[in-house]
Amino acid sequence: MKVILLENITKIGSIGEVIEVKRGFARNFLIANKKALYASKENIKEVEKIKNELNKKDLEKKKSANDISEKLKSKQYTIKKLSTEKNELNKKDLEKKKSANDISEKLKSKQYTIKKLSTENNELYGSVKPTEISKIILEKDKIDIKPSMIQLMNDIKSLGEFNILINLHSEVQVKIKIKVIAADTVQ
Repeated sequence: MKVILLENITKIGSIGEVIEVKRGFARNFLIANKKALYASKENIKEVEKIKNELNKKDLEKKKSANDISEKLKSKQYTIKKLSTEKNELNKKDLEKKKSANDISEKLKSKQYTIKKLSTENNELYGSVKPTEISKIILEKDKIDIKPSMIQLMNDIKSLGEFNILINLHSEVQVKIKIKVIAADTVQ
């Protein structure tokens, strides 16, 4: 008996294929379980329509899969691009760190003197600010330190010696001493 398969069945055939099988197998298994139809002209045309629709859907799925594949490739490109940018940033950071270490060696355990007007009980008129400290370092050692890098432990409002911390890099700091002495006259 000739039947048209509606499903892929292993060792028998694939969808839309017209095959010859024994009459009992066709009626009792294939047709009863809606896995096949009798091979009439109408049924063959119907199965061809279904097969064409399935092929169209399959092509759409493949196109959609290709679109997804392209999107994934562009994301992989973006990830590679980000990776190279990260490497460049790491190189720049290493250069900054090396520069900060060089400056740290130059400033290590240095002492700078600032002259300020003071009262009889050694209190200053005003205080020593990070901008003054950065100007003195620039004048004495020709090293440009931004005032924002200078961290005062305490406000400097009297005569004496004070420890100052300079943050040259997130991983590099250096301590210097500031000695505040009384100015002889008003400048």
